[in-house]
Amino acid sequence: MCMSKSKKPLISPGVKLVLIILLIPASITIYALAFLAWEELRSIPFINGLVHNEMDAIQGDFDLQIPEEYIPIYLSAEKEYGVPWTLLAAHHRIETRFSTMKTLVSPVGAEGHMQFMPCTFVGWDHPTCSDLGTGEITEAEKTDPKTIQKYGGYGVDANQDGIADPFNIEDAIFSAANYLAQAGVAEGNFKKAIYNYNHSEQYVEDILYYYHLYEEVSNELEQLVLAKNKEIN
Repeated sequence: MCMSKSKKPLISPGVKLVLIILLIPASITIYALAFLAWEELRSIPFINGLVHNEMDAIQGDFDLQIPEEYIPIYLSAEKEYGVPWTLLAAHHRIETRFSTMKTLVSPVGAEGHMQFMPCTFVGWDHPTCSDLGTGEITEAEKTDPKTIQKYGGYGVDANQDGIADPFNIEDAIFSAANYLAQAGVAEGNFKKAIYNYNHSEQYVEDILYYYHLYEEVSNELEQLVLAKNKEIN
């Protein structure tokens, strides 16, 4: 039987070990440089747009997209009051087209991002409240948490700055969640709560339409927003 002569390895085990030791810091350096380069690229508007275009793609069929910056506020209000964030978004969409209206004061006197009548925000027990609910409430009273508590209003100081302001987006959304929770959502009666918010059957239909529309993509939107926040932090 013919025996073939064994070949010596091209690289000895000792040399292999040295190469591995040398490659480890080189690999770390390359990875770090690639990461830094990617972070720089992401700051370029075009690249940043490519990274975050998923939000637009998910809402591509919407007549008006939910602004990304409002979703964390809706989610916080949902956590606080148990009102689905998608329902809050639906109200925001109907009331002020996500705060894009030229004025946040309606012809009948509703105020702020979520369109509260002053007496609803401050409380109908206020001595000047009657009829539609504009009242003769001073500006100082309108945003005073103690006054709101005294008269049983729904205004909330969400950002803890000592002011409950319907023109502050956080306060407005939390106040809407507070109202909807007490008006029926906490009991699972969405239609009752929505109708109490605005006494119109058409209003109820419109809100529920957008609520169900947003519910279909709520998980995807939440994941994107949470991932981005984690990225920033």
